[in-house]
Amino acid sequence: MEQQTLFEDNTTQPLAARLRPQTLDEFYGQKHLLGDGKVLRRLIENDKISSMIFWGPPGVGKTTLARIIAHRTKANFIDFSAVTSGIKEIKQVMEQAEKNRRFGEKTILFVDEIHRFNKAQQDAFLPFVEKGSIILIGATTENPSFEVNGALLSRCKVFVLQALKTDDLADLLERAVSDPRGFGDMNVEISRENLETIATFANGDARNALTTLEMAVLNGVIDGDKVTVTQETIEQCTSKKSLLYDKNGEEHYNLISALHKSMRNSDPDAAVYWLARMLEAGEDPLYVARRVTRFASEDIGLADPRALEIAVAAYHACHFIGMPECSVHLTQAVVYMSVAPKSNALYVAYNLAKRDAETMLAEPVPLVIRNAPTKLMKELDYGKGYKYAHDYADKLSTMQCLPDSLVGKEYYMPTEQGLETKFKTRLNDIKEWKKNHSD
Repeated sequence: MEQQTLFEDNTTQPLAARLRPQTLDEFYGQKHLLGDGKVLRRLIENDKISSMIFWGPPGVGKTTLARIIAHRTKANFIDFSAVTSGIKEIKQVMEQAEKNRRFGEKTILFVDEIHRFNKAQQDAFLPFVEKGSIILIGATTENPSFEVNGALLSRCKVFVLQALKTDDLADLLERAVSDPRGFGDMNVEISRENLETIATFANGDARNALTTLEMAVLNGVIDGDKVTVTQETIEQCTSKKSLLYDKNGEEHYNLISALHKSMRNSDPDAAVYWLARMLEAGEDPLYVARRVTRFASEDIGLADPRALEIAVAAYHACHFIGMPECSVHLTQAVVYMSVAPKSNALYVAYNLAKRDAETMLAEPVPLVIRNAPTKLMKELDYGKGYKYAHDYADKLSTMQCLPDSLVGKEYYMPTEQGLETKFKTRLNDIKEWKKNHSD
């Protein structure tokens, strides 16, 4: 556990470090995990920590939570970095943890950026987690399903931390202005609206928000003992000429709506303009990429199946390199969506099926397509008469797959746009075949 020395001067630390929460009551956001009575809060307060992984974007409190645990636990707490440590360091720490275990002492090992460890390094933790030598707490910005070994992941509880809301960040910044650990000893004048401006541009990242506030205060207008932070100062510190999203978020939804409808109207110029408006205002590129991915199936679908591939590829490109470089990838995706043929047949199909699914919840699955893994199920005619399509020359059968009450119901009605014409022809051929071969 890290300890301060008598000679350490906290005033030289960045604002984000000085304001790092020391207790759960000082922690902002993550109410779904740390609210009164929530599981993670109870585990921390009762010092009943088990191996876990904190997964979330940068600046949401993963390391801070680990430090709060370090202050509360009676166990030995070791802070370990995946960036600076290798197999040798892991083995040394594990040997010490094993000695502690033999003397009845627990060891909590916090591994920051655990996704940076390779498979061999992660494997080195596994036997010590299994026999209880260590309680592992990992922090990662990457999906642990892909970045953490399955065997190790299965022994850890994953807690998903979310990007902080604008109101939470604004409250944090307000505290930073008044707290003695922040600017409480200075006479700083900054409006709530300007704090919300900084919070909006931070995109859910508390560290980013505090760093921007610190820069704004240091560059504020000094008049005697008072420091005034103006909108102009904030715009300079964020390299933005104006704030394009209002504090209530209405403009945020107006702009994403404008992008969506411009693509739907096959207007690439308008779509690229609205894209630029959002990105230059500080919008999260991954949010835009997710909306474009939805558009690819909702408004294009099988009229051009490649649209979904391009949207997903753009999302991954944004994830890999971030802003500002990924703006060109989003532009490629947005232009492609705009000029692609349009069909909402998949969107309509699901909504029609959803309506029936919600009002006809008790419709039984036809016996012929039920699975029969046990003798009893077979005796009850589960799967009796099932026709394996690949056994037939045309790879088709007349087997009924809908419940009796929905026989003949149609949900997917393909259009004649783009490649969906081929799907429509194929579907019509299938229906005609089944009609001609039905009993």
